[in-house]
Amino acid sequence: MYQLLNNFLRRLKLRSKMLVMVLPLVIIPIILVGGITGYIANHHAYLGITQTSKDDLEHMSSFTIDLLQSHHQQFQVYKQDKERIFRQELAALATLSYNLVETQYRQAVVGRIDRDRALQEARNALKKVNVGESGYIYAMTGEGSLKVHIAREGENVYNEKDENGRYFIREMCQKARHSKPGEVLYIIYPWRNAALGDKKARNKIVAYRYLREWDWIIAAGGYLEETYDNESFERSSFGLLKEKLKQKKVGTTGYIFCMDSKGNFKIHPSGEGKNFIDATGDDGKKFIKEMCEKKSGWIRYPWRNKGEPSPRMKIVRYDYFEPWDWIVAVGSYEDEFYNEANKIRWRILAWMLFLSLVVGVGATLMVILASRTFSDPINRMLESIRQVKRGRLDVRVEINSEDELGELGAAFNRMTEIIQRNREMEATLAQHGKMASLGVLSSGVAHEINNPLGVILGYAGYLEGKMSEDDPGYKYIHEIKRESKRCKKIVQDLLNYARTPKPVLKTTNINSLLEQIVDFAANHTDMHNVRVVMDFDKSIPPVMLDGDQMRQVAINLILNAGAAMGAGGLLTVSTMVRGDHVVITFRDNGEGIDKENLEKIFEPFFTTKEKGTGLGLAITKQIVEQHHGRIIIESEVGDGTTVTVQLPFEPEEF
Repeated sequence: MYQLLNNFLRRLKLRSKMLVMVLPLVIIPIILVGGITGYIANHHAYLGITQTSKDDLEHMSSFTIDLLQSHHQQFQVYKQDKERIFRQELAALATLSYNLVETQYRQAVVGRIDRDRALQEARNALKKVNVGESGYIYAMTGEGSLKVHIAREGENVYNEKDENGRYFIREMCQKARHSKPGEVLYIIYPWRNAALGDKKARNKIVAYRYLREWDWIIAAGGYLEETYDNESFERSSFGLLKEKLKQKKVGTTGYIFCMDSKGNFKIHPSGEGKNFIDATGDDGKKFIKEMCEKKSGWIRYPWRNKGEPSPRMKIVRYDYFEPWDWIVAVGSYEDEFYNEANKIRWRILAWMLFLSLVVGVGATLMVILASRTFSDPINRMLESIRQVKRGRLDVRVEINSEDELGELGAAFNRMTEIIQRNREMEATLAQHGKMASLGVLSSGVAHEINNPLGVILGYAGYLEGKMSEDDPGYKYIHEIKRESKRCKKIVQDLLNYARTPKPVLKTTNINSLLEQIVDFAANHTDMHNVRVVMDFDKSIPPVMLDGDQMRQVAINLILNAGAAMGAGGLLTVSTMVRGDHVVITFRDNGEGIDKENLEKIFEPFFTTKEKGTGLGLAITKQIVEQHHGRIIIESEVGDGTTVTVQLPFEPEEF
């Protein structure tokens, strides 16, 4: 069996091997764990569902208490606002009545009417003022004798008591005589007016002022409850609250009910208005009486509704609402709790199967992803090795991790870099050999050619001086002289390229040097139609370089740009700091360079000019590299060319 499995695996690719070997290790434990977890979850569902349901009952009880409290507070605030407004209205009426009486008093003082008539006019005026439905204005002396009253005028009520036995008239008389001028005083007392058919005392509020000249206490009084002009709204709002609580279901058949501490049901789906203080469950326990005595807690009792063959255990959470002396109860049957637990059992089973399927698919995808994570870097490395075998030493393995595969890829990249560097060193050594040969050749050529060229130039100059410009031979002599000078320049450039001297480094202000070079080069014939813009960074520190060699570099690059813009154009010369280097940029909008020529631009003797030597850019690159710098050319045909020269501020010594 093992041998068959081994042979089967050996024929598979790495990715397929991982799927076959890893996937069972993931799927089988998931199924086992899912089954065990489902069993434990189902078991604990039955244990925890009761506690959860009890929490729901407790929350529902708190919610009901909050609703009652909110309703109670809402109308308490409403009544307080109404009382404040009623106080203000009574104060205004008391002040108005005071002003009417005071007017009659002043009429008598100035002699317009006598005192008796003034008193009578004041009584008549006060009797015409109404306060609410049953309130009125009355006046009495500081001794309690009623001077104005709708029913008891002439009586002395100094020793009158309210429903609580307080001598409220005495209190009014004493406070009035000690009051300040213009001060409005108040008193509230319970009073039952039999003449109005009151069966119980109602709170009456009185605002009064004292007229010292006549020793009159002028009072405006009314019943507080008559100010609550929105009692129907309160009753309607309370009715809506009751309906909301009665319609609130707890579980399937549970409900909320409220009763006072004597067992009278205030809110109940069917027993509202009845007293159930002696109600008993099937076990004979008076559960309502127990709830009324304890006022808050939990209670369980068996209860059988009509039409049910056997009682069911009911659990009730009840709390006390003190402002109304109510007991709020929330009850439900325990067997309804387990209906949810049974639903949970099937849900757990369904979810267990579903999750096993989802996790299985997910595990398969994860294994595939993991296999790709391992195999893709290996495949990329194999492809890179194939390309290296074909001679592509610039190919590198992309490294996306820091694991062993990443380390292997890094080692491969280092190996190819070493091979590439060795080949570059071989090419450099070969180039140095060529340069050495070129130097020997240049010396010989310069010695053997310069002397004949000197003789030719000398005789050509002599003949040019003897001839007039109209002479037909003058043109040929002039052409001989010009081409001889060109040959001499080629020999000199060849010597310069083969024997470029070591730069003599001095501290140089690069911006000032470039300004001089731009001014000098602007006078060249290739630059007549070119506008040069200088954009220099003034914060550039001094640079260590060979000024003469760098002058040669800049002139070469500026004149090349001018030649590329024969019809005129714009050349921008700029400087900036980048790290520990100064960057010099020459940007023109000339005709640009073809891509195939761009790769050969620095090769000796390569030129696209009709009369160029092909050594200018080669010498330029050689000078920049001797300064430990870099030169980069970027160009697009028709879009111009950008040459970037990067030089360190302090080049390392050779």
